[in-house]
Amino acid sequence: MRKRSGDSGQPPLRIFVLDCQALSLAVRGDRKMIAWLDLAARGQAEVVTSPMTVVEAYDGRLTEQRWDWVLSRLNVPDIGKEEARQARRLLADAKLHGHKFAIDAVLAVIARQQKGQVTVFTSDVDDLDKLVPDTIVVKKV
Repeated sequence: MRKRSGDSGQPPLRIFVLDCQALSLAVRGDRKMIAWLDLAARGQAEVVTSPMTVVEAYDGRLTEQRWDWVLSRLNVPDIGKEEARQARRLLADAKLHGHKFAIDAVLAVIARQQKGQVTVFTSDVDDLDKLVPDTIVVKKV
């Protein structure tokens, strides 16, 4: 495993967390999203999403090779019972519930686990703002 930039006195690593819309844009070749992926490919950032987001964003009109190329540039951490509990607690604390917010809550748990300067790229700014602390930047795509 490579050493993170923030571990050696250098500035904290930039981490970009992608929601469904952001991931969809990347797979479709959106220039801004590809630029973020290029930073990751050069070791200047990490790009992260949830396994649920990968499933949610899937579009059968795009080639498997395109998906493989984008996924090769992403970190997709495993989620289990503890992450599910954390997501449930986040929803309860924000007074949200239901399938509309479930994947956002899991993505928020993953964003909270990251070490560095975390930015979440999302189409649901209002929802994600309720689920992440102020130390995480939420940016509209």
